[in-house]
Amino acid sequence: MLRTLLPNRPAPTDGDAVSFRTVPGASVDNRRQLVVKLAWMSLWMIYLVYPVEDLTGGRHGTPAVVGGSLALAVFVGSYLALVARRSTATDAPVGNIVTVAGMLVLAVVTSLTLGPAWLTLFTYASTCVAVVLPARYGVIGVGAVTALALVVALLARADGSTLAAILLPCFLSGLAMTGLQRLISTMRELREARAAVAHLAASEERLRLARDLHDLLGHSLSLITIKSELAGRFMDAEKTDDARAQVADIEKVARQSLIDVREAVSGFRRPTLAVELAAARTALTTAQITLEASPRLAEGRPGLDAEGAGALAWALREAVTNIVRHGADATVCTVTMDETWEEDGSRHAVLEVADDGRGPGKSSPGNGLSGLAERLALVGGRLETGAGPRGRGFRLRASVPLSAVPAATGDRLRE
Repeated sequence: MLRTLLPNRPAPTDGDAVSFRTVPGASVDNRRQLVVKLAWMSLWMIYLVYPVEDLTGGRHGTPAVVGGSLALAVFVGSYLALVARRSTATDAPVGNIVTVAGMLVLAVVTSLTLGPAWLTLFTYASTCVAVVLPARYGVIGVGAVTALALVVALLARADGSTLAAILLPCFLSGLAMTGLQRLISTMRELREARAAVAHLAASEERLRLARDLHDLLGHSLSLITIKSELAGRFMDAEKTDDARAQVADIEKVARQSLIDVREAVSGFRRPTLAVELAAARTALTTAQITLEASPRLAEGRPGLDAEGAGALAWALREAVTNIVRHGADATVCTVTMDETWEEDGSRHAVLEVADDGRGPGKSSPGNGLSGLAERLALVGGRLETGAGPRGRGFRLRASVPLSAVPAATGDRLRE
């Protein structure tokens, strides 16, 4: 069954960067993750102790016990198959509805033939109805299943306590599942929105580069073209000195154009906090890690120039990459930004990224952190790494100096 559901997905290896965590609506990527999810979902089967006790209590003959056991096995298999299909790309709405309809039939038949103990199957059928039906029909479907359970309970001559113990969980479980489905849908939309924001930020950078190159090269190449034509005319007229002067101007313009292009490309390649924060949300969400960061973190900070902001953006990128690759058991990543005063009276912007995973252990810093330290040193900053708060997780702290802010500007900011 697992091979059919996940035919083209490789089994995980020891080098997998991200461990699977069961969260609402999380899809699975391989068979191991599917087995883990099914194991978690199987914990809810504890309420089937009532029909199992009914089968083993000596109340029924051998044919009834065999038939009830088969019905219970088919019911549980249908439930797990529904969970497996919903967790993979093989999810089929029509097949899911047929599966739930079969579960309802089994619940009705077993309750009427074997007794009120089997009414608990309606609770599972109610949650499955809430899952497979569209959101606008979920509550109606749950109400219909609860009404059906009431009718079957009355026909099975269930007492008042049994009615309360079965119908209330049946309705509330289905209702809770409809709310969970709405939450999953909202989370999915938020992930898509974050990915769109990151894409738009990258597109904006590409547009800026195209605009800068057009402005720079358009003027320079036009000037080079005109001077080249003029130099050719001077050469035809045997005005060697004038032609040589035009060639010298062409060389100056070409050299300046090359410098301008390099500066524009360097600005394009320099990451920004806004882009890296959006990318971090997408990467951490994919790794099932919650990002806790203020939306104002990416806003401009007085005294922080482009070079310093770019260095902090590189620090954020490297920290998030390390968490995704090596942050074993990490569930939360916290990003903060503050200002500190050094002993020499200089003011620094400090970016701190921490997670709640296992921590760095005894491993030495890799090439990424070494390169980041060198990049920060170029702008007068420094890098600090180590264990997080209370010795848990990994913390990266990058600081860059802030330039002096005019008094008037500082006063306006304090207002």
